[in-house]
Amino acid sequence: MDADCHGPLVTAGDDWRMTRIGRILRRTKLDELPTLWNVLKGDMSFVGPRPENPKSAELYSEEQRRIWTLRPGITSLATVKYRNEESILAGAKNLDARYFEIMQDKLTLELEYVDRRSFYMDLAILLRTLLAIFIAKAPNA
Repeated sequence: MDADCHGPLVTAGDDWRMTRIGRILRRTKLDELPTLWNVLKGDMSFVGPRPENPKSAELYSEEQRRIWTLRPGITSLATVKYRNEESILAGAKNLDARYFEIMQDKLTLELEYVDRRSFYMDLAILLRTLLAIFIAKAPNA
C-alpha cells in the first residue's frame, strides 16, 4: 500500500517493496498484460511513447513534452533498450538521480519515434520487443 510514498519513484530489482510474485511478473513482462485492455479501449497503442510516473513527467522540458502528442504505447524503442531497467538500477547509490539519467536517454528515443514513426518502424519495434522478451540478449534499439 502507498509504495510510492515509501521510497524512490522507481523500483529496482532489489526493491523491498516488490513481492516475489511481483518480481517474476516484472521480469517476464506479464505485468503488462492488463495494458492490452487499454489498447482495446483505444487509450493506448501497441507502439508509442511509454507513460511515465507523473512526478517524473513534471521534469520534462518543453521539447520532451512533444511525446504527449502521440497515444502512449505498450512498447517503444526505449522499452527495448531498457528491458532490464530494474537490473541497471539495482544497487544505484541515488536511485532517483540514476533514473533521471536513464529517463533522459529514454526521452531522446521517444522523440526519435515521434519524428520518424511509420508503419515499418512500428513493425521493427514490435519485432525487437518480441526478441527482447523471448531471447536473453536482444539487440539494442
